Amino acid sequence: MTHFSMATSTAPFAMFDMWKAGSMAFELWSSSLSTIAMRQQMWQTQPFYSPSMMRENQRMVTEKMEASIEAGLVMQKAVLSAMGGHYAPWWITSQKTMKPYHRRSSANSRRLSR
Repeated sequence: MTHFSMATSTAPFAMFDMWKAGSMAFELWSSSLSTIAMRQQMWQTQPFYSPSMMRENQRMVTEKMEASIEAGLVMQKAVLSAMGGHYAPWWITSQKTMKPYHRRSSANSRRLSR
């Protein structure tokens, strides 16, 4: 039985896709940290019962629920495709799963930094 390493068994473009998945995860992590820091500052400087804070908190929860639903649908589609014999590599599935979170986290970071 021969054993192939991942580096020799994947095409060069697949390696680029793996790199993109890693960079997307890093961007998601960093924008999430900045968004958390900005929201913490808002919570410390404004009363929680102010209309702007209530809207922001409601928006935060709604966006997280929407992103979770989108990511869940992507994962469900990947599982159903795998059951049908169509396997997607982990780096493609992870990019598709992170995309809703990444898009919202980046948008929140830009919006809150204004």
